[in-house]
Order: sequence, then structure tokens, then C-alpha cells
Amino acid sequence: MMIVWDSASWLLALLSFLLVRHEFMLSERVWVIAWTYVLVAVVLQLLGGFASHLYLGRSKVGSFDEVTALGQLVIAISLVLGATFYIVGPLFSRGLAFVMPALAFLFMAAGRWVFRVARQRDRRRNGTSTGAPALIYGAGDAGHQLAALVDGSADSPYEIVGFIDDDPRLRFLRVRGYRLLGRGSDLLRAADATGAEVVVLAVSQASPRLIQAVSDRCTEAGLELVVVPPLREMISGRLELDTLRAFNVADLLGRRPVETDLSEIAQHIGGKVVLVTGAGGSIGSELARQVHQLGPAKLILLDRDESALHATQLSIDGNGLLDTEDTVLCDIRDKDAVCAVFSRLAPEVVFHAAALKHLPMLERFPEEGWKTNVLGTLNVLECAATNGVQHFVNISSDKAADATSVLGQTKRVAERLTAWYAAQSGLHFLSVRFGNVLGSRGSVLETFRAQIERGGPVTVTDAEVSRFFMTIPEACELVLQASAIGRPGDVLILDMGMPVRIIDVARRLIEESGKDVAVTFTGLRDGEKLHEVLLSSVETGCPTVHPLITQVSVPHVRPSDVIARHVDDVHASHTRDTHSIDRIDIAGLGLAASAGQAATGRSSR
Repeated sequence: MMIVWDSASWLLALLSFLLVRHEFMLSERVWVIAWTYVLVAVVLQLLGGFASHLYLGRSKVGSFDEVTALGQLVIAISLVLGATFYIVGPLFSRGLAFVMPALAFLFMAAGRWVFRVARQRDRRRNGTSTGAPALIYGAGDAGHQLAALVDGSADSPYEIVGFIDDDPRLRFLRVRGYRLLGRGSDLLRAADATGAEVVVLAVSQASPRLIQAVSDRCTEAGLELVVVPPLREMISGRLELDTLRAFNVADLLGRRPVETDLSEIAQHIGGKVVLVTGAGGSIGSELARQVHQLGPAKLILLDRDESALHATQLSIDGNGLLDTEDTVLCDIRDKDAVCAVFSRLAPEVVFHAAALKHLPMLERFPEEGWKTNVLGTLNVLECAATNGVQHFVNISSDKAADATSVLGQTKRVAERLTAWYAAQSGLHFLSVRFGNVLGSRGSVLETFRAQIERGGPVTVTDAEVSRFFMTIPEACELVLQASAIGRPGDVLILDMGMPVRIIDVARRLIEESGKDVAVTFTGLRDGEKLHEVLLSSVETGCPTVHPLITQVSVPHVRPSDVIARHVDDVHASHTRDTHSIDRIDIAGLGLAASAGQAATGRSSR
């Protein structure tokens, strides 16, 4: 059919041109030239069409790719014939050479358009779709792709009943014949009018606020919410019906694509001996898995938890025997043991992820936080500096900015110690600061799920408390990128997007569970902030070559001052309450008094 139509298009083009331009009043010689031109053009059309596979299923009929290839073929034919006939035919009409190929192409394209429209209407008329009636929220590229997929699928799970979009300029838009039924505020009215059962959020860069607002409306109306996944979750960036999934708590983080320069990271890691402390933890284990994929000469996993080490090794290479020197059981509080590891295994790159991280526990036992997060980090830093480590990355926390808790203060001191070693040695020692990691061991996500499983209640400190969140793989990708672009002494801050309200996370998990679970508010705990920040009030972030990474500088602190402060605090502890937070007097290191800061955190309620 295409061959016949394309051949006929050249004939129709000739007749149209001669009618409009010459009213068929031509000499016999010109008639012969015109008919010869058409016949040769048809022959070249067929030869070129088969040679380029245009008539052998190269592209979908009527697709942009097919029409583009068709246009290129017609242009080539017009150039060849125009030049040839101009040379050999002195009576050849130049208008014929310029106008007729364009008319032929228009007829060919029009035929394909009619074919596609007829096929689409036939599918809709004769279709036996049992898909759920769905409103598509978003009339952009993702919405157009989704409509094309639904129309082209014989067993689509959805039957589109209309579109919703917040752009007022699109109020008269039709997407493949589907009407735009209003803006986001009209969602419930449109769903009621069309009988929609599903809302598909087809916004490629939806903000957490928009996602939560749409989710709330769907919950109110009893509608199922389905989302188009972020680009990084799609195969080759193409949307497919089977990639659509139910809205989940990770969508509350937004859909910022993380782009990492793998070549730069691979050059930084590949062929090197890499040590990961805290390799049994959520961040340490994911870092180890990602480092392993970059081809290090040796990957050393260090942790004080033998079971966690076993799980990490098993996830990397399937070997859980723990009988090789690349798994090290060691407590970073033990300086001699740490230095023995560095001396024996000679790591060149270190990712320091070992830490105590539970804020309320460290408020009760501040010296334990000091021993691990400060003195333990100091041990690792000193052993690294004296054993030729060229790159050292200290994993920090957003709680180090305007620290109001023992966790934040100890992490702040660790950042300053790292900066001091970088300044003294000139080595590539730096810190990376980010917020909460969604799904990490002991995280709020894990806690809420356990509470829901028990039947509740789910405990939230405050209705307005918010936190920054990242997924574990995203955080580790950016840590690796930061380690490659950071300068000695830098504190690199990962862009966490918009903060998410904890109550929204709790409600989303309860909805996913399908259970009727209550939420209770317990009040902010000592040292806890209502809203976290990534930069302190005295810090100014500077952009880096990566759009999701910001650099700040922190004042150095000498290890001798840290040791002296610890000795004084241990001596003073004999005359104070064993569990007093004042026992760790980090004020002497240039930070506000711990107890005073904790009070500030409580007053923010």
C-alpha cells in the first residue's frame, strides 16, 4: 500500500502542478519531459525506498522517523533529477523541479497521517479494553508518551479518560484526542465526572510538595495513585507501561536525576587499594558495593560487627567465609589495632563511614559518641596520614551544621580534624555532609514500618518536624563523586532537595500498609531540631563543578587540643553525674555549650 501510494503521489503532484501552473496547456515535447520526470522519480523512489529499508519495516508507519527518512529520500531524488533534466532538457520547467517534489512529499505524508488516524480510531472503536479508567496528571512529554503507549497497547491496564495539568496555557490542549479537564485543583471534580479510578502522575520532575498534594487528593477521593518513574529507573530513558508503579515513600524525595562522572570516579578508585570503615553499616556497605564495581585493586571491609561484615561480603561477591584479609574485624577506638591494619594492608583510599548515629542514645551516653565519632575518627585520620593514604573521605552529617546535639557536635569536630590533617599534610583529606538516608538501618523508615507491623501507634516527635532525605544509592553515588572533585580540607555538602515532613512519611507508610494505625506526637527530644539545615549560620556555600555538590570551609582543630579536652572532661566526670551531657564539653573547641545548645533545640518546639 505504501509503494502504491508513494508512486501515485508523484503522479498527483504532477497533475496538481500542471493544473495550477499551466492548466494542462503544454506542448507535446514538454508533456513527454514531464511524464519522463515522473516515471524516473517513481523508479528512484522504489529503489531508494528498498535500499534504505523504508518499505521493509525500518520505522513505524507514520512515525517521525519514517517521515524524516521519506523527506530525505524525496530531497535526494529532486536534486538528482533536477540537475540531470536541467542539463539534458533545454525545455525542462524549473518550476517542475522545485515544486513537484514538495507536492509529492506532502501527498505521501498526508497518506500516512490518514492511515494513522484511521487505525487509531478503529482501535478505540473496536477495542475491548478492560483497563481501569485513568486520569493523567501532566500533559508534557511524559504524558504524551504515556498516551501513545496506552493507545498502542492491545492490553493496556489503563483506559485514559482525560488529562489534568496546572499550566493555564494548556486549557484547550488535546493529547491524542484526549481533552484537558482542568488543573490540579479540579482533580476530584474531573475524577467524579469521568468515573476515573486511577490517577497517573506523569510529571518527570515533580517536587515532593506536588507529589504529596496529589497523593492527599487521591486518598481523599479513594483514587489509586500511580507514578511515572524517574528517568534513572527507566531502561534507556524510555517510558514503558510496565515501569509505572504505585506511589511510594521514596517519591516524597522528589525526582532529581543524579548524574555522576563515572570516568573520573573510576580513575580515582580503579586499581587502588580502598578501605571502607563501618563497612557493615547501611552507608558503608552500599559504598563498598559501588566501589567494588569501579575495579579497585583490593577492597578492604572494616567493622567491629562480624555479622554485618559477613552480610556485606556476601552481598558483594557471594562469599561469606570471612577468611580473607579483605575483611577486618576492628574497633576504630583501638588506635594500635587500626594502625596495624593500615601498616599491613597499605590502603591508598579510605572512606570513613564508621560512627555512632542515634541522636537520643548519644544524648544519654555522650562519652560513647565522643569515643567513636571523635577519638575513633582521630585514630583513623592519624593512621591514614602516617601510612601514605592519599585520599581520605570522612562521612559527616547535616547535624554538624549549627550543632545542637552530641551527634552533631562530634561530627563537627570530626570535620575540623579532617581539615587540620589536610592542611598539615597537603593530602586529599575531606568530609562529605548529608542528611538522613531513607531505608538505612535504624532509620525512621525502618522504625515506622516496625511500629505499623505491631499495629501502632506510629510515634512522631512533632507535627511540623521535617528532615532532608536521600536514598542510600543516591547518597553513595554523590559521596564517590565528591571524593573525586573535592579539594584537601573541603567539607562537601550534598544537595538533599526539599525537606520532607516526617508526618507525611508516616502517613504514606500507613497508607501503603492498608492498616488503620494511629499517629501519636511525643515532642522533640533533647538536642533535636524542628528543621535541619545543611549550612550553619556562619557558613557560606560555594558551587563546585557538580550541580548537586556545594563546598564550605570549616576551621581546623589540632588533635592535641581534642586529646587535652578529652582528658579534662574525663577528669571532671568523676565529680559529675555519669550520664550528664555537660560531661563532654565541646565548647572548649569553639562550639557553643552542649547543654545550652540542647536547650535551644528544645525551645524550637
